[in-house]
Amino acid sequence: MKVLQIEGAFGLENLKLAARSQPQPGPGEVLLRMRAASLNYRDLLMVQGAYNPRQPLPLIPCSDGVGEVVAVGEGVSRVAVGDRVVTLFCQGWISGEPIRSFMGSTLGGPLDGTLAEFMVLSEEGVSAAPEHLSDQEAATLTCAGLTAWSALVTQGGIGEGDTVLVLGTGGVAVFALQFAQLLGAQAIITSSSDEKLERARTLGAVAGINYRETPEWAREVKELTDGRGVDLVVEVGGAETLPQSVRAVRPGGQISLIGNLSGAVLDFNIVPVFMRSVRIQGIAVGHREGFEAMSRAVSEHRMRPVVDHVLPWGEARQALGELAAGRHFGKICLRF
Repeated sequence: MKVLQIEGAFGLENLKLAARSQPQPGPGEVLLRMRAASLNYRDLLMVQGAYNPRQPLPLIPCSDGVGEVVAVGEGVSRVAVGDRVVTLFCQGWISGEPIRSFMGSTLGGPLDGTLAEFMVLSEEGVSAAPEHLSDQEAATLTCAGLTAWSALVTQGGIGEGDTVLVLGTGGVAVFALQFAQLLGAQAIITSSSDEKLERARTLGAVAGINYRETPEWAREVKELTDGRGVDLVVEVGGAETLPQSVRAVRPGGQISLIGNLSGAVLDFNIVPVFMRSVRIQGIAVGHREGFEAMSRAVSEHRMRPVVDHVLPWGEARQALGELAAGRHFGKICLRF
């Protein structure tokens, strides 16, 4: 079978097409013929060697995918041949609190990921794809969808009448906007692009802030909420944006810390955090129980993830370059 793998050394130039023997499922395992994948910023960092420089190579990158079950091993009962399933990011995290060992069971590093014609996974590491979604749409749920769901629902407890601040218009951010609408909450969104802000409004954002034109955007957030602040911030920026997120959230509110697009280290005044009882909650995607709750909600509301564009899976290097450029709105996907 054909795979795309990082060979020899890290770097986009070392993501190459290769041949491997087609795997066969053992007891409790399923064989998937891959049909779609979607990209996350983590995938780019992994290929570049910035996520885990000690990751052994070769590595098949990418964690998100949809496949058709074409064979099952002895004892498999959760799925059957012919089912269309979504890969789960953290293969060992079924429910409950995370433990250290779960981090060793993530696809796309340290485990081989979804850029392969076939892959074998435990039956516990896949979940049924919502029937109304295309392969590419369903492939976006693995990380971006579940991360946003964990931020707003599993950890955030967001409900009707709450207000959410969403930073940016990438995959997690757009999912957070869509889930806010689904939950009856209001969403304010930031971007450097007026065009993207307008697209966000068509998805239900009540307000948009161009952070290049309004560098002190926390002040505008406070004005938009009559001085109260938002109930939750979906924080994907990291070092440069976190201080403003603290100013934008209400006393007793939550910041769901997801990414570090602007850096990971900062000189930070922690006094407002404890003086205003702000909760900063790290979000590490989520567990299968959360994924299946999210999937039911997506199915019930016939929600469709936002896919910016789709490329053939063999053009993953180009797609990752487009991801790095940051011009997309929603998700970039690959088709097999």
